[in-house]
Amino acid sequence: MNHETEANTKSRIEEIYRSDSRHVLATLIRLLNDFDLAEEGLHEAFAAAMEQWPREGVPANRRAWLVSTARFKAIDVMRRRARFDASLVELTKELESRTSDPEEWDDEQIDDDRLRLIFTCCHPALSPEAQAAMTLREVCGLTTEEIARAFLTKPPTIAQRIVRAKAKIRDARIPYAVPIGLELPERLDAVLRVLYLVFNEGYSASSGEAVMRHDLSGEAIRLGRLLVALLPQAEAMGLLGLMLLQDSRRAARTSPTGELILLEDQDRSLWNRDQIAEGLSLVQRAFSRGQVGPYTVQAAIASIHAQASSAAATDWDQIVRFYTLLSQAEPSPVVHLNRAVAVAMRDGPSAGLELIDTILENGALTGYHLAHAARADLCRRLGRTQEARAAYQRALSLTQQEPERRFLERRLAELDS
Repeated sequence: MNHETEANTKSRIEEIYRSDSRHVLATLIRLLNDFDLAEEGLHEAFAAAMEQWPREGVPANRRAWLVSTARFKAIDVMRRRARFDASLVELTKELESRTSDPEEWDDEQIDDDRLRLIFTCCHPALSPEAQAAMTLREVCGLTTEEIARAFLTKPPTIAQRIVRAKAKIRDARIPYAVPIGLELPERLDAVLRVLYLVFNEGYSASSGEAVMRHDLSGEAIRLGRLLVALLPQAEAMGLLGLMLLQDSRRAARTSPTGELILLEDQDRSLWNRDQIAEGLSLVQRAFSRGQVGPYTVQAAIASIHAQASSAAATDWDQIVRFYTLLSQAEPSPVVHLNRAVAVAMRDGPSAGLELIDTILENGALTGYHLAHAARADLCRRLGRTQEARAAYQRALSLTQQEPERRFLERRLAELDS
């Protein structure tokens, strides 16, 4: 194989790692029943692929090859450990015999393993913080630093949560399975919450060079579809509808050069009408069930945006009403902020600014860049240039995403000019 072809193959392996590694890891965790051993085997398998595939070509069933190779590498690790710990000898033999059936490595099984893994990571024996951290790390492959930024906390804190959660899963013998019967609805809330976090990290990345991470938002939608098929309850439908309606704007959210485009400035002809139609149908189905929750209310808000021909034609009064309902059901500072922005669109920037100032005075969002960016925008519209400049600078100091940084810098430059 010539140098150029070898380089192309290695580049493809890197792409396969980004697209397939979490699928393969989920199956390895099921087979090996050990998170750390599965991760070690996964990395060994990709190292072997980087060595062999440039010479031999990418296998027709690359996921099965990776699972098989990783399994072999993991068992080899266990054999080496067994030389120094006799208690591991029988465990190694049992592991080798229990995981030897290649039919358990096919694509259908691998896809099912993603859903099993997310229910394991969201087990009620784990704290909500640990559930989210585990899912983002094991299901989605975010680094500890990325998860820490998403939760506005420190990496060592996240690392401790993950280590403790893995130990809890091991020591409590938490099953690697989708719950059945009465357990399933009880576990759904935790899974929905984590899917929502995963989608949001993909829809608006907490850091990096791009506004969106399509791998995460796409994975959240895929898992959402599996959940609705498995358990067609209102909130599962509402969350899937919300994700589809938000994701429908993907092509319009950035310029060809990757610059951020706000909702009011987006070319709505670029919005994905198939996703909008599916999202609207899901929202209607969720509301027809009678009792709705916060995800369905957010989906209803997204549906109003999706059906408006322009920002000016948006029914802001209805959006404010839905945000009022949402703030009563889920009174979080971010919901209050979103309601304040909607009030500004309905009643004018002064009304919205008054609400945002109250939120910031309460201290809950002082470290949240979007709160300061929203305040800056309203001050700009009111001609309060000095306040707008200070708020933009504060937002700029807090954001970790490069397109947002460039957007805020452009706003500051516009004020100066």
